[in-house]
Amino acid sequence: MTNTANQTAAIGRVLIAVLFLMSGIGKIAAPAATQGFIASAGLPAPLLAYIGSTLIEVGGSLLLILGYRVRAVAAGMAVFTMITAFVFHTNFANPDMMVHFFKNVAITGGLLQVVAYGAGAFSLDARRAPRETVASSKQPQPLSA
Repeated sequence: MTNTANQTAAIGRVLIAVLFLMSGIGKIAAPAATQGFIASAGLPAPLLAYIGSTLIEVGGSLLLILGYRVRAVAAGMAVFTMITAFVFHTNFANPDMMVHFFKNVAITGGLLQVVAYGAGAFSLDARRAPRETVASSKQPQPLSA
């Protein structure tokens, strides 16, 4: 993979991660409001859901930015993103909710690209790879069938 492609892959990971990081920081800044929103959706244990979602958003975004175990992290975040779409954004009578639902679907698509092709050269994943595989990790490798 060219240097430009590796840079683009890293920028893409960061852009996806920033969305989750900002959301997680927003949850930390307003825990009561976040838990109230979770409770209004009818989810049990709003405190547990708050803690879990905050950890996923902040922790997962930082791991994506660093490029550490990105395939597993992106897969987990893709599942989380689709769950939130189906729990919080299915009132399609409200056009805003439909936009949020399909935004989550699109984000999931981006995360699945990370799952499929990995972190690329500018990542901790590439740095921790054995020396003989570093050259191949510079080019995103699709998952084997």
